[in-house]
Amino acid sequence: MTTGAIIVAAGRGSRAGGGLPKQWRPLAGRPVLAHTLAAFHALPEIDRLILVHHPDDRALAAPFADSRTQLVAGGASRDASVRAALEALAGSDIRRVLIHDGARPLVSPALIRRTIAALDTAAAAAPALPVTDALWRGAAGRVQAPVPRDGLFRAQTPQAFRFAEILAAHRAHPGGAADDVEVALAAGLDVAIVEGEEDNIKLTYPGDFLRAERILEARRLATQTDIRLGNGFDVHAFGPGDHVWLCGVKIPHHHGLVGHSDADVGMHALTDAIYGALAEGDIGRHFPPTDPQWKGAASQIFLAHAAGLARTRGFAIANADVTLLCERPKIGPHSLEMRRELARILEIEMDRVSVKATTTERLGFTGREEGIAALATAALVRG
Repeated sequence: MTTGAIIVAAGRGSRAGGGLPKQWRPLAGRPVLAHTLAAFHALPEIDRLILVHHPDDRALAAPFADSRTQLVAGGASRDASVRAALEALAGSDIRRVLIHDGARPLVSPALIRRTIAALDTAAAAAPALPVTDALWRGAAGRVQAPVPRDGLFRAQTPQAFRFAEILAAHRAHPGGAADDVEVALAAGLDVAIVEGEEDNIKLTYPGDFLRAERILEARRLATQTDIRLGNGFDVHAFGPGDHVWLCGVKIPHHHGLVGHSDADVGMHALTDAIYGALAEGDIGRHFPPTDPQWKGAASQIFLAHAAGLARTRGFAIANADVTLLCERPKIGPHSLEMRRELARILEIEMDRVSVKATTTERLGFTGREEGIAALATAALVRG
């Protein structure tokens, strides 16, 4: 099901100080919005992004527009800005949409995925954290009365919705909503609560930037403790057939690839790279070609096993790089889909996966179009 994400960044953010609106201010050497957009760009589950900017900030927003990211000018209020983005998606194939504050740059992939998954059973979902501090009502600098905290939550974003329902809800709403959950509730939508994260802070005051810097630095250090590199190589010959499987994508071709499984040479090389980083041998050790149960098996089984083994050892896959060596078929038109599929199987962000191709200048068996070879490198980190 196609999923879009709306990043709302049309406000002025005056409480944060610093002159520039907070979404454009630097955080760890990059604009706040660069961090926010990167979190969504990296996920293969996100098919399309809308960046809602203030009309005066068009020049600042322009560098962020690309094949997946569309710029939309915001309105006079937050809900007007969201409405403009939803209308930009109307008529498209988007069926689910996430709406996220541009000033929440520390949102994690796990939180985004939890929120999307909640739409399987609810029309809307939003992350939140239960209130744990005592609450008071006050006035004129004095405590007036305690406020019961039972059942109270601190709302976060991204807030996720089935697209048709939230578009209709915004079209019917009179305006003035604090967030999109308020709009959804006014329309009678069921909103599920997803567990939020303490680090998913919204930058509001100057001190929030210092806290965010510390969180980013802690994340950086946590990935530098134990680093493993692995290399993989595989080759399969052409044989009868009308397609080849490469990096999880079925590509029409006048030959197939010969192998015990589906002969996905790219996925085999990457699987061996992960096993190599773990000092766990190769595919043949874990899935012997003499075992008939693996005859014709989908290679994603092998790759998922290698990635799962890495996780059980406490490693995260920092990045994966696959190079396919062939004259034909042409890889370029399929590389994005290949990256998306590998990222899905590895359960990592798409910007951590590279797939590219080269020829051997008509030299050797790949140059004679007798087969396809693949090289792969995988980096694993354990904090």
